[in-house]
Amino acid sequence: MFPRRILFAAFAISAAASFLLCGYEFIRAVSDSLFIEVYTANNLPRVMVAVPPSVFLLLYIYGRLLSWLGATRTLAITSFLSAVLIYGCYLLLLRGVGFATAIIYVFREAYIVIIIEQFWSFVNSTLTSKQAKTINGPFCAIASVGSVVGGKLVARWAETLGSETLLVFAASSLIPAAIFGVIAYAFAGEPKPTVAEEGGRRGHLGLKTFFSSKYLVFIGLLILSTQVISTVLDLRFKGLVEMDLPVKDARTAYIGNFYGNLGAVSAVLQLIVVPLALRFVSIRIIHIGIPIVHLVNGLILTLTPSLQAGARAFLTFKALDYSLFRAAKELFYMPLTYDERYRAKQVIDSFGYRFAKGGSAGVITLIGLGIKTIPGMAYSITAMVASCIWGGFVTNLTSQYQKLEKTDKNVDNENSIV
Repeated sequence: MFPRRILFAAFAISAAASFLLCGYEFIRAVSDSLFIEVYTANNLPRVMVAVPPSVFLLLYIYGRLLSWLGATRTLAITSFLSAVLIYGCYLLLLRGVGFATAIIYVFREAYIVIIIEQFWSFVNSTLTSKQAKTINGPFCAIASVGSVVGGKLVARWAETLGSETLLVFAASSLIPAAIFGVIAYAFAGEPKPTVAEEGGRRGHLGLKTFFSSKYLVFIGLLILSTQVISTVLDLRFKGLVEMDLPVKDARTAYIGNFYGNLGAVSAVLQLIVVPLALRFVSIRIIHIGIPIVHLVNGLILTLTPSLQAGARAFLTFKALDYSLFRAAKELFYMPLTYDERYRAKQVIDSFGYRFAKGGSAGVITLIGLGIKTIPGMAYSITAMVASCIWGGFVTNLTSQYQKLEKTDKNVDNENSIV
């Protein structure tokens, strides 16, 4: 079922993701805490607004590199340049440049999606749908080991080393991540575009490919609805953290421990729940069931607002997003072309994710200009409404996917006969 080279490639790309996510836990906890220290949690929506244009710029650079150099070298270069920028922000912070906290916050939102989606593009281009239903869960689980280790190290070291120092670990993690990523390509081979797609002929960004497909547009709409929920639960959680933990390094340690626990929960789901669900449960039921869970958590947070309830709602969302939702969503890309997997996917899963987050934050910022204080329950109620919209989108999308998968299987059967 699995050729040896595919197994080695899967392990290598999993190790790459593990190093990447380990470093991300350092930068995520630190950037949250430092930004709150300098600008307060009330200004988080404002910095989030800067994320979408930053991601768009980096996607353009990524698209050009992909056209010129191919997937392997693009992965190596984007990883190295990300490490350089993170280390540069660390040096600025040592010099007392407070604005560097905003830069590192925005960049952390951009680099992680662009690099992790390159890993997933590789997986979706290398495995068959049947193989993916077996491997996607363990792949996520191995990656989550890095999240768990990173989060726990932040919790242990933040008050000892100081928040700023942890950025050095974030920058350093990108080097082994890039090395293992290149090794994965060496084992499996680099996917090649068709003649019509070579050199970015259909566009370096993938916008033409994205807008020409109703199927891809629906995936984009799905992502927008999910990230509205992510944003409002994130803001609610961070606001509650600021209220309960006013000291910077203690706050960093708490956030680091939270994300470490998130990684542990995600790993359990990825190792046990995901493989079983993808094998025995209809993809339609999986995708419809997830927003129902978030609807219930939003209701609980609305009725019983507390740091515990906020942490539980946000952790549940992220854990499912990193495990069951991610593994099931990636199946949507399996039957697609090179440009759809390497370019349009970045438009959806990098820019779409961050555009939804930044756009939601922008709306909240505008509301905040007219209302001095936004009631906390407004965030959880918004999450409930978005969960209902999510359910509508995914009902349509799974129908399209099942038709596409059936067509793809028929083509494979015809080719095997020939």
